[in-house]
Amino acid sequence: MRHTPTYVLTDPDEVKRLIRENPWATIVSNTATGLVASHYPVVLEETTEGISIVSHVGRPDEKLHELGQHEILVIIQGPHGYISPAWYAEGDFVPTWNHVTAHLYGVPEILSDEENFEVLGDLVDHFEQRMPDPMSLEIDERAARNIARGTVGIRLRVTRFDARLKLSQNKAPEVVERIITELEGEGPYISPALAAEMRREVGRRAGEAAQRTLDASDDTAARAGEAGDAAS
Repeated sequence: MRHTPTYVLTDPDEVKRLIRENPWATIVSNTATGLVASHYPVVLEETTEGISIVSHVGRPDEKLHELGQHEILVIIQGPHGYISPAWYAEGDFVPTWNHVTAHLYGVPEILSDEENFEVLGDLVDHFEQRMPDPMSLEIDERAARNIARGTVGIRLRVTRFDARLKLSQNKAPEVVERIITELEGEGPYISPALAAEMRREVGRRAGEAAQRTLDASDDTAARAGEAGDAAS
């Protein structure tokens, strides 16, 4: 992705949050026969150090992607949307597209049939837990195992990531607030999820500014104390 320092996301915990909240991923491989892309759900392994995700592909995608033979790219796409210049200050007429995106890289590990079945079960349980009457592969394990044979489980321990939070950080606070209001409104480009990401970023930056002010105040107090000690 284009390297714009204002938008670069380097916090692994924020990348993990993005994965949790946006589990529908794009897997891209640069194979001997060219680029291959597929789309599958992923689940973050919460107890693993670093960033690690598990998923599965339907056969024969594991061969088409040459999984386990080289590095792959997994794209996590968070909220995104069109930003109209009608929401900007007067004279600013160039639109843009705000987004939250992470590119994850690593060489996938192919899971055993048994671990793949466990991962599939966990995947179903993960998404079913919000339902009033959750379903489970345990309802008919024999049938579920037969279906699972058509899939191949993978684990990706992320060795590097490239992530962006492009959320109008280059605009004045009043413009950012207007954009958020429009995204939360009733127009053609409403996006409550994108508005929530923008509010989160506004809060984060405000917190950082407050911390810098506090640190500066502490430094001033410390220097004043040192000067008083020297004078006495």
